[in-house]
Amino acid sequence: MSGTVVAVSCNEEYSFTKPSRESVTLLAGLGVEGDVHAGVTVRHRFRVRQDPTQPNLRQVHLMHEELFAEVAEAGFEVGPGELGENITTRGIDLLGLPTGALLRIGDEAVVEVTGLRNPCAQIDAFQRGLMKQVVGRGEDGRVSYKAGVMGVVRVGGRVRPGDGIGIELPDGPLRPLERV
Repeated sequence: MSGTVVAVSCNEEYSFTKPSRESVTLLAGLGVEGDVHAGVTVRHRFRVRQDPTQPNLRQVHLMHEELFAEVAEAGFEVGPGELGENITTRGIDLLGLPTGALLRIGDEAVVEVTGLRNPCAQIDAFQRGLMKQVVGRGEDGRVSYKAGVMGVVRVGGRVRPGDGIGIELPDGPLRPLERV
């Protein structure tokens, strides 16, 4: 399984959306250089209030471009970076990856998938009703989260639109993604 980087985004200020860039640099153990969420410990304001010493399992937010087409069918217009993601992908079932999967992005960067993005109410503030499109219930009645995955940077490197993405599954039994 492989895919492509569609867009890269970062923002040095707390803001729901992130402007697209020509490239971003991933820093090992920190996240996206210049992004407000980069750091060894948690940077999301809600989580900082809970416990600022928590490890930052949300250094990089990746979202599949295919979600944009899905929400468009329900009348929503969303583009890269608008839901706060750092890397927009195409051709990878991000939500189907197991915990610990490694994403080899471009020539150097490696991101380890830590879990599902736990969407927040800011999604409805961005576009009223959009939250119901990215959080729902599966056929089995369980809550499903579609707003991308989170990861930590294992190996740094520059990432650009058009870069390839390879996937390496972890050894041992595969663990499904949970919210982080």
